[in-house]
Amino acid sequence: MKPYLQIENLTKSYGDRLLFDSVTFGVNEGDKIGLIAKNGTGKSTLLRIISGIESPDSGSVTFRNDLRVGFLAQTPAFESGMSVMDNLLSTVPTDVHEEWGREDRIKQMLSQLGIDNPDMTVDHMSGGQLKRVALAQVLLGNPDLLILDEPTNHLDLASVEWLENYLSRQRVTLLMVTHDRYFLDRVCNKIIEIDMRQIFTYEGNFDTYLRRRAERIEVLTGELAKMKNTLRREQEWMRRQPQARGGKARYRINAFYDLKARASVNYDEKQIDPTEVKSSYIGSKIFEAEGVSKRFGDKIILDGFTYTFARYEKLGIIGSNGVGKSTFVKMLQGLVAPDSGNWNVGETVRFGYYSQEGLQLPQGKKVIDAITDITDDVVINGTTHYTPMQFLSRFLFSPADQQKYIATLSGGEMRRLHLAAVLITQPNFLILDEPTNDLDIMTLAILEDYLKEFKGCVIVISHDRFFIDSIVDHLFVMEGNGVIKDFPGNYSDYREYIKEQQKISEQSKQPTRTPEQDQRRNNTRPQKLTFKERKELEALTAEIDSLNEEKNSLEILFNSGAEIHDITEKAARYSEIKDILDEKELRWLELSEKE
Repeated sequence: MKPYLQIENLTKSYGDRLLFDSVTFGVNEGDKIGLIAKNGTGKSTLLRIISGIESPDSGSVTFRNDLRVGFLAQTPAFESGMSVMDNLLSTVPTDVHEEWGREDRIKQMLSQLGIDNPDMTVDHMSGGQLKRVALAQVLLGNPDLLILDEPTNHLDLASVEWLENYLSRQRVTLLMVTHDRYFLDRVCNKIIEIDMRQIFTYEGNFDTYLRRRAERIEVLTGELAKMKNTLRREQEWMRRQPQARGGKARYRINAFYDLKARASVNYDEKQIDPTEVKSSYIGSKIFEAEGVSKRFGDKIILDGFTYTFARYEKLGIIGSNGVGKSTFVKMLQGLVAPDSGNWNVGETVRFGYYSQEGLQLPQGKKVIDAITDITDDVVINGTTHYTPMQFLSRFLFSPADQQKYIATLSGGEMRRLHLAAVLITQPNFLILDEPTNDLDIMTLAILEDYLKEFKGCVIVISHDRFFIDSIVDHLFVMEGNGVIKDFPGNYSDYREYIKEQQKISEQSKQPTRTPEQDQRRNNTRPQKLTFKERKELEALTAEIDSLNEEKNSLEILFNSGAEIHDITEKAARYSEIKDILDEKELRWLELSEKE
């Protein structure tokens, strides 16, 4: 493998805040590396240093000679007053494609990323659109090494999947920061983590990283317990000793302070602990939509939409950018008026809105003031009281962080503050519009756990497929022109369904075969499970496991020699279970042969 990039003893700090210290790692040809870390620990800073945008305090970054590098920043910038096409024509190297085909290639790439009007002026584009143009610009540069900072942010699901497939197929070498766990799992062959100001490297994809990281944390936790035991003994020795001047004593004193520093490391994985932040009571009536319509000019958002939302429902909303997902949830809350129809919201419903726009707070305001403005007394479960400072500490804002001004917060810190401000009001109906942008993977996992146990209603708009899969019961698929389809399942279920429908559509276009041809084809090619059959197989597996567990427990009881008062009923149930198992296992075998 050819070495493309070598990082040696890199150190970076901002004031007295040390991000990473003397980190060393390399990137070789063919590596597809995901860079992971908690918010505020230097992921984006490291990428900017590698890309030459920032300078390290010390250390070196060395690229192979003549290496073509493409860098996607979190917030890209373009030449004002120029169209998308003119910006790309002026920046994409002319030696990458033949001159006569450059515009067609640029249009094709933009279209695949959801930009259909290359003549649009960049000044009139949203941040998400600019991110997609920047991604097209980087990919069109045909780099040897791609450095991507949150490439999936602001992409719709179709664009995310296109990019995932593109990067998986290409032979490009990749170093990227992303919170999209499916993306990391399917694209990357190596994970690098920044933790405790150091670098830890894991060969394999994201799933392998999770297992090996858990093993590392377990070992570190064991070592920490040993250090704390030793520290207690040394503290006793320190209390008993006068200020010693001997060399051995001074050495032991120095070792004590070193041990104390190492033993102060916190391996607690929880960044946010909102598990005690319960929802307020929600009644049986949530909301009813009756013939709601909305359009902006020729663009139809809703067209006679009618739906009754149930108690404790967890809904995901998906669709391409611009179909009106955010407008939908704003209309539900009364923030945008419908053209016709009504939203009837229950009296007990208390919305908590986590919006794409984030908190609109004065840049000169401090973090602690943002929460104090909402309430001076945080009441949990009607009994436990927190001060705003105590509540913020549960969201990883230390006392010093709480004195920071809003203007100085990172994107991830702003998201955490936004989340705290939403949950502090104890809503019973959470509306989350792209909540995963700028949140690190550890925070996302904790938020997912919270939402799974949330005793209220949830609507989620997100391009993070793992996040949607973890939370929702069903989907609203917004197809544009006011069309909304209700799909009973999560996003992965929906993608399987779409693939099956595409397969059926392709088969219907093929020439009609005779029965004899069909028979020969069926004899030579194994049948595949349909979406419905795959769901049946999954259900059968769970049912068979449950029945076997019940059967085994009965057998243990029968063989125990204990007196069984309802032996007749239990014997009848045992016989029934065996019959049911025979039937279900036979069906399971039929389906499993198709896999």
